[in-house]
Amino acid sequence: MQGITKALRLHGRQLRHAVQQHMNKGIFSWATLISRIQSESPTVIIPHMGLENITVSEILKAKGEAEAGAVYWCDASNLVHEAVKHMTAHNVGALVVLKSGDMKQLAGIVTERDFARKILLPGRPSEETRVEDIMTEEDKLITVSSRTNILRAMEVMTDKHIRHVPVFDEKVVGMISVGDVVRAIVDQQHQEVRQLKKYIRGDYY
Repeated sequence: MQGITKALRLHGRQLRHAVQQHMNKGIFSWATLISRIQSESPTVIIPHMGLENITVSEILKAKGEAEAGAVYWCDASNLVHEAVKHMTAHNVGALVVLKSGDMKQLAGIVTERDFARKILLPGRPSEETRVEDIMTEEDKLITVSSRTNILRAMEVMTDKHIRHVPVFDEKVVGMISVGDVVRAIVDQQHQEVRQLKKYIRGDYY
């Protein structure tokens, strides 16, 4: 029962910062956050197990990516316009960039933020610009594995100021966002509160 409390005490500042990045607002509001996350929450939730025991693998399973094998990607030679259409079609904010479509060879990552900053703001034509011209390249790419703890993933994303991280286990197996991490933490907190209420009512003997 103390897992959430301990985690929030140790990592509360990082969680707050991660949430603010996700919400893209300067004012933190749990009510707004929870309402937004509940409206976006996946059909499969992570069983209550304590944050110290939750890994990226559990997040992928909750997203459905582990079972469906859904990895959204593009090639470095693709046009930015095509990549953005792919993001829009699958309602994702980033694509893994692969070398020759090989899941074992990461070339980088391209995000909606790259599109906004490097295409929209300078007025570059997305129909004439290659993904390789705006992506974050392999030597600067941050990844996690499916075995990475959720709190460690949050720490990495907060420290590096990134919103999307590819999950790499000798090959690309998925992608997580800061929203996925925050959603999992809030879900675990809700489950712990429900268990505490049951305990108070005497449902536990």
